[in-house]
Amino acid sequence: VAGSPFTQQPICEKYSPRSFSLFVFHRGGTRTLPPSGDDASIGPFNNMRRKKRSALTGYVLALLLLTGATAVVAQQPEAWSRPSSVVGENYYHYVAAGETLIELARDAGVGYGALIQANPGIDPWQPPVGAEILIPRAAIVPYLAQPGITVNLAEQRLYLIQQGDNERFIRSYPIGIGREGNDTPTGQYRVITMIANPSWTPPPSVRAEQPDIPGVVPPGPDNPLGDYWIGLSTHSIGLHGTNRPYGIGRQVSSGCIRLYPEHISILFRRVDIGMPVTIIDLPIKLGHLDGRLYLETHPDPDGKIAAPLTEIIRQRDLLAPDEQIDWQQVRLVLDQRKGVPHPVSASTVPAEQ
Repeated sequence: VAGSPFTQQPICEKYSPRSFSLFVFHRGGTRTLPPSGDDASIGPFNNMRRKKRSALTGYVLALLLLTGATAVVAQQPEAWSRPSSVVGENYYHYVAAGETLIELARDAGVGYGALIQANPGIDPWQPPVGAEILIPRAAIVPYLAQPGITVNLAEQRLYLIQQGDNERFIRSYPIGIGREGNDTPTGQYRVITMIANPSWTPPPSVRAEQPDIPGVVPPGPDNPLGDYWIGLSTHSIGLHGTNRPYGIGRQVSSGCIRLYPEHISILFRRVDIGMPVTIIDLPIKLGHLDGRLYLETHPDPDGKIAAPLTEIIRQRDLLAPDEQIDWQQVRLVLDQRKGVPHPVSASTVPAEQ
């Protein structure tokens, strides 16, 4: 990119929702920002609500307006303490005529894969009119999450955690990640480049498949990087937008992390050079909120966690060692792997699935 200190070529892509989640935590508890517009879903986790939604415009505007809240990125990791770790709120949507789940995913601000995972048995291309669709907006913040950016590949979600003196902001965004053979790497990195309206230099692998592709793709609608590039300190991997938003919630990139165009524009304004970026792959997450344990599980096709029950006990001992676990509920959640937080405390009456 001419006239910029850009030395890391964004070569990760093969190709050339509107909402996100914002949670605010105070010391000693969670402060729920007052909703505005159409019931902005901000604050602690609540059980799923049933609400008919055919248009989310007011919902989106309310969330975008709330991003003006001031936050400072924590500079001392040792000062970090985990917040109440179950955040967000699920709700139900009733399918309208002609609606598909891939369109609904973007409108609802969730990844396509997450929506399919939360609604097994529903035809994504021809869902029955009037069918009740769970919109999975609740999530357990991974116990490994740190101030800065944390990406969990297993759930295809990015967490931006910023901390001030008395409050902590957690924003979550759905993402797309690397496809098989071009896996997004795990590890500890930092932001080293930030470019608005980037050009894209196709890597040799893409040029071999598409010999007629230009040597450099300029900014614009044909650029697979979208409008923003956030480069990381590894392997020419970065976070960026996309000109194919229906790839969010899928493994389709050449290693980079894609966000919806409307999300990357927000993230770009809140990221700084040097910000730490942690990429993990954690398919089992245990959370604790209001005296109850919640379990969220995602598919683990490679068997990264060989002993799931042992892992759950380990996370329980870190978060709430005195809590008793309902193992019948745990086995149900492990079997379903719907990617939705579910109560698993021994004294908890199960929430509806």
